[in-house]
Amino acid sequence: MFSHIFVGVKDFDRALAFYKPVMEALGAPLRFVDASRPWAGWQSQPKPRPLFIIGAPYDKQEHDAGNGQMVAFLAKDRQTVAEVHRLTLALGAVSEGAPGLRPEYHANYFGAYVRDPEGNKLCFACHEAHP
Repeated sequence: MFSHIFVGVKDFDRALAFYKPVMEALGAPLRFVDASRPWAGWQSQPKPRPLFIIGAPYDKQEHDAGNGQMVAFLAKDRQTVAEVHRLTLALGAVSEGAPGLRPEYHANYFGAYVRDPEGNKLCFACHEAHP
């Protein structure tokens, strides 16, 4: 369904330092970094798409985090959701919802929410039943 998701950032170096360990923890390898543009992208596994990309907005205007927009990353299990939530907080994110079940979405929805250092809202979710 998705080719790529692009999230705008103001401070590329800070954003790259935040997203590198987060994407590694989610099992998404870095595909490219070009600080001169600036942008960086990570690819899905096992296929190369969709990509997750961070960078300066193409129109050269300043990035502004949107309200009501969110990127939700699929985690392989509930433990990964909790670990990535802790990792993001250590990297400067602000919690928007601790890891836990969200039965209002469905019985097995286990998610956590943060705002990255740029103010972008992120979700880490697992949809599998707990083993």
